[in-house]
Amino acid sequence: MIKALLGQKTYRFVPSALRMPPQPRRALSSKAPPAAARPQDKQSLAWQAAGLHTSASERRADEASRDVEAWLKCRFMKGRLGEEFQGTVTSVVGFGLFVTLDELHVEGLVHVTELGGEYFRFDELRQELRGDRSGMRYGVGTRVRVQVSRVDLDGRRIDFRMVKDAAAAWSASRSRTPGVERPPPSTSSDLLAATLAEDRELKSKARKTKAASSPSRKMANRAKGSGKPKSAASSKRARRQG
Repeated sequence: MIKALLGQKTYRFVPSALRMPPQPRRALSSKAPPAAARPQDKQSLAWQAAGLHTSASERRADEASRDVEAWLKCRFMKGRLGEEFQGTVTSVVGFGLFVTLDELHVEGLVHVTELGGEYFRFDELRQELRGDRSGMRYGVGTRVRVQVSRVDLDGRRIDFRMVKDAAAAWSASRSRTPGVERPPPSTSSDLLAATLAEDRELKSKARKTKAASSPSRKMANRAKGSGKPKSAASSKRARRQG
């Protein structure tokens, strides 16, 4: 077509060159045009058929490219199980976070069960997950550190596990309980264990404080009793003995 335009000629499209499937014939109505259509009408129909054919071919090629690219990424990450990477949350859904690694540009899923030992609510308007207990929020653009935990070649899926942000969530919840110092956990299971240990320690301190205050209360009550004024009978008894 370009050569014809440069040579100021009329390009004639040949549908058989694309090996397109034959188009079904439409039923002729009472107002159908004559069988011998004009050449320009034939060319117009041929170009329309060619457009549909090339568009469908392009879509198939894009789907095949994406499928092959996803498979190659999974095969590459198969040898990196257990490694840790820095990434950014690129999408938030009700069941987890999609994180894209900074160095490798590979996307994987962090399931909501890997975010910590609490319930996370999905805010569709803000596109974020928020913890009920700690108030920790994960939204689009949040910087996280993840570990490659699972790779599924057949399903073209990569699963991550939170590493550093579990410690951040633990630090946020620890700020409400001063005086408790522990090293930050590295995984969600460590976060849950640290939270339970913190609760046990606070309950133990409360019991000790209550037990320590009981003897002092008894002594205070005795002191109050010793300072009460003597009754009239006891005063008379004391004068008779005197």
